[in-house]
Amino acid sequence: MSNFYSRLVELRKERSLTQKQLAQAIGANERGIRFYEAGAKQPTMDSLIKLADFFNVSLDYLVGRSDDARPFRNGAS
Repeated sequence: MSNFYSRLVELRKERSLTQKQLAQAIGANERGIRFYEAGAKQPTMDSLIKLADFFNVSLDYLVGRSDDARPFRNGAS
């Protein structure tokens, strides 16, 4: 399993986004994204949720606790 930092880089690059574009998309700053990817800063829960929602992946996948990217949807069949 991957860790959050490598998973974030992977997801961003799969979508051909720069750190600046990702930051703008989730309402963060580029420096924060750079720090997350370098492992120099831990994201807040709010930031994790925004990232998971943006990439349409589960929080467990984003933080490296699962290799199943499908987001959990409450009440989904």
